[in-house]
Amino acid sequence: MYTAAGQPDRDQLVQRFMPLVKRIAYHLMARLPPSVQFDDLVQNGMLGLLDAIDRFQEGFGAQFETYATQRVRGAMLDGLRENDWLPRNLRRELRRIETTINQLEHEQGRAPSEKELADALGMSLTDYQRTLQEARGHQIVYYEDFSGSGDEDFLERHFTDNEADPVSILEDRGVKEQLVQAIGLLPEREKMMMALYYEQDLNLREIGEVMGVTESRVCQLHTQAIARLRSRIVGEVPAATKRRKEKAGG
Repeated sequence: MYTAAGQPDRDQLVQRFMPLVKRIAYHLMARLPPSVQFDDLVQNGMLGLLDAIDRFQEGFGAQFETYATQRVRGAMLDGLRENDWLPRNLRRELRRIETTINQLEHEQGRAPSEKELADALGMSLTDYQRTLQEARGHQIVYYEDFSGSGDEDFLERHFTDNEADPVSILEDRGVKEQLVQAIGLLPEREKMMMALYYEQDLNLREIGEVMGVTESRVCQLHTQAIARLRSRIVGEVPAATKRRKEKAGG
């Protein structure tokens, strides 16, 4: 994997790790809307791979693969953010779903069913499930969750800690604990689906085979589970970060 001059042979390394880039792209595709092109993910991922090759200095074994995986996935996500792949009108609908989930949970003391959510939203169950399907790739936290409606940043509105940033907020132990609790409160089918996807690393088709449902149904369950988690997590970010700041200040 090195040239006669002792430098990394980029062409050979690219060929060796191309399957890694494609594997990461396939995994991300399961969480993204149909408008996202596989080749675009791979192209961005290749930029991440080349960057990893240029930066890594300790050989190209298992440690490099772990490092490269992070760089490749990061490059793919950066490309998705730049393209704003989730339409704003669809994101507004998801915000409405999250708000309704939160309201019904407080009223009923439990996770609302799909039928209850559809009724509360004034939608048919079919239309509600279609919205979930179209919103494939809905994330737990978006960058705009940290921005206000004007020029004032989320962090400026809530804190004076100049070192606070979205990453440190999400890494806060309180937020992690809140996420664990929120996952524990998911309906059993959605909890099972999340475990198969994020812990067992199965794709949507494989999860469908395990659960005895279609791939599109798994996609709907995934989007709905993320909406339930967002309804709990995003609203808890300010409180969790405040606790982190108070603790740091003694």
